Amino acid sequence: MTLYHSHSSPYVRKVMVLAHEAGILDQITIVENASGTPLDAGNAPVAANPLGKVPTLTRGDGAALYDSRVICQYLDARAGSGFLPEGARRWDALVLEATADGMLDAALLMVYEARLRPEELRFAPFVEGQWAKIARALDVVEERWMAYLAGPLCLGQIALACALGYLDLRHGARDWRATRPALAAWFAKMDARESLRQTRPPAA
Repeated sequence: MTLYHSHSSPYVRKVMVLAHEAGILDQITIVENASGTPLDAGNAPVAANPLGKVPTLTRGDGAALYDSRVICQYLDARAGSGFLPEGARRWDALVLEATADGMLDAALLMVYEARLRPEELRFAPFVEGQWAKIARALDVVEERWMAYLAGPLCLGQIALACALGYLDLRHGARDWRATRPALAAWFAKMDARESLRQTRPPAA
């Protein structure tokens, strides 16, 4: 298997954390710096993934897999690691992953607005609207999901940890921890796991 990778991508990080936790990282060849932007495809793996996004996983026995949700489910099934649980907890894991990925989508749009759009065309209400989505999701996790987060590690928890790490990386000044002490305490424990430490993106 070959994984097209970018150190700053939280979606790539989710795949890498799962591969670490499932014990199959040694089965994956990493192609680094395989990324671009909506304005410039750069080194994006467009031959394997027409959307030009990372992560993209190519296999010797079939077509490329993308996006991170598909890749994580494939790796989990291949490893038999059980991070996508059975029964009712399965749907909770998938909803939590969707919530985390939705936060990442909004956070990335905020970054693009600042980095890709000319300053005179930037629209502050759009940025604040994206943060409002993130804030609502964080509040719901703090209020309703802490009992679930205390349970066995799953794909949803991995996705959430990567989303919170990305908020620290790109939007740290917003201080998401300020009114969410339970979530902050959970993340402190998750962030100390070897899989999270090994995949931590550079600060730049």
